[in-house]
Amino acid sequence: MVPVKDRLSPNCQFTVFSLVSIVLALVHSRGAQSHVIGPSEPIVAVVGDDVILPCYLDPAMDASYMTVEWSRPDLDPRFIFVWRDGEELESKKHPAYQGRTSLFIDELKHGDLSLKLSKVKPSDKGTYRCFVPQLFNDSLIQLVVGAVSTPAIQQLNAGVLECESKGWYPEPEVLWLDSEGNLLSAGPMETLRGPDDLYTVSSRLTVEKRHGNSFTCRVQQNRINQTRLTHIQFSGTDGF
Repeated sequence: MVPVKDRLSPNCQFTVFSLVSIVLALVHSRGAQSHVIGPSEPIVAVVGDDVILPCYLDPAMDASYMTVEWSRPDLDPRFIFVWRDGEELESKKHPAYQGRTSLFIDELKHGDLSLKLSKVKPSDKGTYRCFVPQLFNDSLIQLVVGAVSTPAIQQLNAGVLECESKGWYPEPEVLWLDSEGNLLSAGPMETLRGPDDLYTVSSRLTVEKRHGNSFTCRVQQNRINQTRLTHIQFSGTDGF
């Protein structure tokens, strides 16, 4: 019988050592790989404003010559900005975003992939995807788009005021306050939604002398953190 050696030959030892080294290097490399990170909360923007959708690599690394894809999965074509080989690929952009999206080019080397969206429209609301193909990693960012307008107060007849505000999104609430900032009891709010998906809201208040001569209509939408106020003041006993 040929005796079995209890030690590996030098060549086998080298091969095993090399394989172990490669596996450890791959594990270390994967552990250190950057990940695409976005905000944990929705981003809120108001119609007409510019907004930044945050996205970055963690740990930070130079993304200048990586491919960075910003898209909206619900659109066709879905791309709203593609950065490849150090330049933007305009041909892939959805027509609705032409001239309205850009990256902070100088910040790419620091791993900042954030997108600037200019002149926000109501139709921009939705889910955005920040994707780096080389890293097989992405982040989804929710954009909430709001629209606001200043309310107007008119006196319908003696002792009755109406506050109306047009062009809101999402639907806001209407509150009445007296001269000291106390909430007043008013009639039910009426809401109309137009073909542009924007809301018109109104509310009527029956005023009494004990309320004073100054009234405020406050229209607010807490989800987009927006409030608009209008005041009306009577002199003497006008309006009662």
